[in-house]
Amino acid sequence: MGRHVKPLSRIVLALLATVGIGLPGTLDALAELSAESASEHQNPLDAARAYGYLKEICAIGPRVSGTDGMRAQHRLMRDHFTKLGGTVSFQPLQADNPLGGPKVPMFNMLVQWNPQSKERILVCAHCDTRPLPDRDPDPLRRRTGVFLGANDGASGVAVLMELAHLMPQLDSRYGVDFVLFDGEEFVYSERDPYFVGSTYFARQYATKLPPYKYRWGVLLDMVGDADLQIYQEQWSVTWRDTRPLVAQIWGAAQRLGVSEFIARPKYEVRDDHFPLRNIAKIPTCDLIDFDYPAWHTEADVPQQCSGESLAKVGWVVYEWLKTVQ
Repeated sequence: MGRHVKPLSRIVLALLATVGIGLPGTLDALAELSAESASEHQNPLDAARAYGYLKEICAIGPRVSGTDGMRAQHRLMRDHFTKLGGTVSFQPLQADNPLGGPKVPMFNMLVQWNPQSKERILVCAHCDTRPLPDRDPDPLRRRTGVFLGANDGASGVAVLMELAHLMPQLDSRYGVDFVLFDGEEFVYSERDPYFVGSTYFARQYATKLPPYKYRWGVLLDMVGDADLQIYQEQWSVTWRDTRPLVAQIWGAAQRLGVSEFIARPKYEVRDDHFPLRNIAKIPTCDLIDFDYPAWHTEADVPQQCSGESLAKVGWVVYEWLKTVQ
């Protein structure tokens, strides 16, 4: 990495001029250094555009596995990533319907960047929404309400959609795969299985032996909260193989000055990183803001999220991808 120099303020430059410090060109050089340093720490992701993606996803309505809403989202994502140069494919699977009847068709979406590389990084999110807002304060809405899943579902997808603008210019020896998991929470009761899509993906990776290997995995889940606070997920720092990954990512956040990444654990969260790490043996950590009062309620709408939060998370991930070890 190049050196990081804090930008010099106009006040400091003025003081230097006042006391006469400077050979010819000194102030110009200082101003150039200040501008260069500031550009090093300028977020290359577009917060307004990222928020626009989140709103576009939510405008579809609920994206429950096997529904028209999910199919519309798949078309939106496929067209978006293809236009920006990603190689898009789908991984089909079938899942039991908790309500009975025929199996439900599901699809994980894979978007590859630098697909010829045999060493790869996995960056993933779930793209489905829970069928019902089962934690809504109103008991009736828990059974009949509409769950849009702005943060819990759309936020990770929106970050990847925005990050895709930068992927063609990423200079890394690793290839990068975005994976959008279906069936993360196709759940009507706590007896129903979670992580259907990621579990299938992990088993296929473990048994089919693809011609490449994932070095690391990073899961984005609930990363759009307007009051963003991303603590280190407890399992991700407990597992010995994922601990160095956590250190790298929070180190990237510290370099960038993204204070919303808080370098201490707070919650244990079972999430899509479990099958990826435990079945596929891909060391995977979970980036998640679990301090979210609207979780699994009808209040999980775009107004609870912000483009600045989405862009900051994407910036940290992009910085880490540039320096990944």
